[in-house]
Amino acid sequence: SWCHVYHQSHLAGVVVIVLCETSQLHFYKFYLQFKHLRKLFRHRFTLTPSTNFLASLCGEGANPKPQNTAQGLTSTSNERVPKSPDLQCDPIIQKYGAKKQGLTSYTLTLEEQKRYDYPIKGSPKCRGYVCTECNQRRTDSSPLFGLDCEMCLTAKGNEVTRISLVDAQGRCLLNELVKPESTVVNYRTRFSGITRQMLLPVKTRLADIQTRLKKLLPRDAVLVGHSLNADLQALEMIHTSVIDTSLLFARNEGRRFKLKFLAKAVLGKEIQCERNLGHDPAEDARAALELAQFFIEQGPTKVAELNLEMLLTAEKLAEASQPQGCQVQQQWNEPPHLPKTCFLDCLQVAGQKPLLLGRQELDSSGLCQSNLSTSNKQILQRALAAVPLSTFSIIQFSLGPEYVTSRLLTGLCDKVRSKLTDMLTIYAGPFEDSFCLKSVKKEFGRCGPIRSVTVVTETLQPYICIQYEVLEAAQLAVESLNGAQIAGSCVKVQRPVTAAVLDCDVLIKELELDVENQGVIYVAGLKKSVTEADLQEEFSQLKDLETLFLPKDLQTGKHRNCCFLKFQRSQSAVEALEVLNGWTLKGSRLRSRNALASGHLWRWIRQMNHSPGKQGGNTVCEAMEQLWHSEQELRREVRKLDQRIKKLYRSLQNNTLCVVLFPGVN
Repeated sequence: SWCHVYHQSHLAGVVVIVLCETSQLHFYKFYLQFKHLRKLFRHRFTLTPSTNFLASLCGEGANPKPQNTAQGLTSTSNERVPKSPDLQCDPIIQKYGAKKQGLTSYTLTLEEQKRYDYPIKGSPKCRGYVCTECNQRRTDSSPLFGLDCEMCLTAKGNEVTRISLVDAQGRCLLNELVKPESTVVNYRTRFSGITRQMLLPVKTRLADIQTRLKKLLPRDAVLVGHSLNADLQALEMIHTSVIDTSLLFARNEGRRFKLKFLAKAVLGKEIQCERNLGHDPAEDARAALELAQFFIEQGPTKVAELNLEMLLTAEKLAEASQPQGCQVQQQWNEPPHLPKTCFLDCLQVAGQKPLLLGRQELDSSGLCQSNLSTSNKQILQRALAAVPLSTFSIIQFSLGPEYVTSRLLTGLCDKVRSKLTDMLTIYAGPFEDSFCLKSVKKEFGRCGPIRSVTVVTETLQPYICIQYEVLEAAQLAVESLNGAQIAGSCVKVQRPVTAAVLDCDVLIKELELDVENQGVIYVAGLKKSVTEADLQEEFSQLKDLETLFLPKDLQTGKHRNCCFLKFQRSQSAVEALEVLNGWTLKGSRLRSRNALASGHLWRWIRQMNHSPGKQGGNTVCEAMEQLWHSEQELRREVRKLDQRIKKLYRSLQNNTLCVVLFPGVN
């Protein structure tokens, strides 16, 4: 869900380094200690956590000594019993919920039809399109009809050359060849099955098919198809109630399963066979219809339990390693309601023996066994020797159970929250007793979105305390307004002096140099009336501008008074900074600087600030004083982990995909 690997044949191997007992909290708390990790690994992603990553990876394995088994590996049988995935993280459950619903819950909304390019009544692109006139209100007992078309490429574009319509019982109501209006440029025979000779005697035209479809479909008909938008566009027809099986069986990141795979994995049917000339639209229409019926009758939970992503991985690996497909074919033709396949099973089905080192290891028979006595140093030494010999390796390093006590984790969380709060906070003053708070807030607001402003009256003259929403805004205020004349006073701008921010300057410098922030700049001082289109037009003259991101307030939906610009080259970002400082946009003077917080850090900061916990550096330091020694030891362990990652990474051969995983603690 987070990457696509191009030129897969060039891939020398895959190495996954799992840092057990670590989470995003550890990465940011010990950001400076993860020196090599930050520089070696250029891409970072926040993914939905698994309840037990290693169990979902390995499945529940055999182990004759239950007292030594790790969590998720408690089976004592001699057969592998794969562990079910965490269904709550399945995109199907996230989209539809776990309970069974009627068919109307799965028809596309008008917004979804617009998003996925379905013909919409009144749309300028659909002038001349014919409506099916099925305008009766749909219920959960409305009839389903499967539809599929085969198209050829003509001078006009994609035109229908064959159409099939089947009813809910799978009976074929319509199966016709259609003569296109324009000259055929490409018959696409391999997929469409259409040849020039087949179309020579055909008299039926698109208008005839449109008329017949209007007569065949009842007023409350629901059409089912796989990527049905393409069929309706080619038919030049508008139908308001549709179920699209390519969207029904939801996947992450907008990807879609192919109809052939779904028919095989869900229904146990082979369609679109290579031995046949082209696709059979009646077969495809019937398959899509049966898939929708299966989904409606069984419900989202049953569908999610099929673990389609893992089955697809297994199929791809099997195809890659066994072109003949004999053994694999027999397995895939079995009914789909079998125990779920775990990832290591998929590799072994494909004839690849993975390397698993650390807390869990594979024995000679390929079963997962726990191994809690091996040290990180020993694991590294074994990995340096064994990883070059394996195409897929999982190396598990561990902090140790003494560093994941709830007390220590709570303390770390409070310290990180306190540090973030202090870094987002600035104090400014002194001001005259009668100063205008509104004008002061306006001036500081030009640096970025403000969360809160309070007046400090315990001092001889009043000061203000401002907490910003983003790190860049607070840093910009310190850099640009310290010593400035504001509300008639020359003010000093600084962060609160606490133990948490003593290394703030070092941390800010490291954040600026972070690979994720290279080529990204922060721009503040935007007026509320400025739109994204205004910014695109205004900044279009900047060289090598790749992306413009305008953050929104999650509660109001209105955009912030700041934006981020990402450039293709770091040097172009440097040049843009020189141009933008002092730039006036719609009467507002812009301020800019290098970005400090990448997207996932920004989301995490917002999450941390909305989580309940202690606030204020001094209180946290007092509460954590007794855990100081544990934290110092943990800091040393993190440095050692960082060194081990560096050594292992540098031993890898070229073209190796390497992933470091912080699986989370709970």
